[in-house]
Amino acid sequence: QVQLVESGGGLVQAGGSLRLSCAASGRTFSSYAMGWFRQAPGKEREFVAATTWSGYTTHYADPVKDRFTISRDNAKNTVSLQMNGLKPENTAVYYCAADPDFPRMYALSSRLRYWGQGTQVTVSS
Repeated sequence: QVQLVESGGGLVQAGGSLRLSCAASGRTFSSYAMGWFRQAPGKEREFVAATTWSGYTTHYADPVKDRFTISRDNAKNTVSLQMNGLKPENTAVYYCAADPDFPRMYALSSRLRYWGQGTQVTVSS
């Protein structure tokens, strides 16, 4: 069992930065791939970024490449999402997720095993 708690959301002006964190409980955290997703009002939840259990391999959605960076610290049971150059269209609730299967993060997110409750990110123009 893995429990996930996101933090770091807030209100930021366009062009600014935020760093989201996801704290995981459970002794098997380091065996899970981790990912970030977001859901804007009136839209479906979408993939943002994912990392393998080791952190050596990452995958990003095209709209966030070169602006967002996912990283993890297995010693601290945390995964982070550094978001730079934020745009108003990045406004959404951001969720972290955990699953043993890395490709499932970006190919079949509806089947991911664990989800956090989300943290709100609002980008003003």
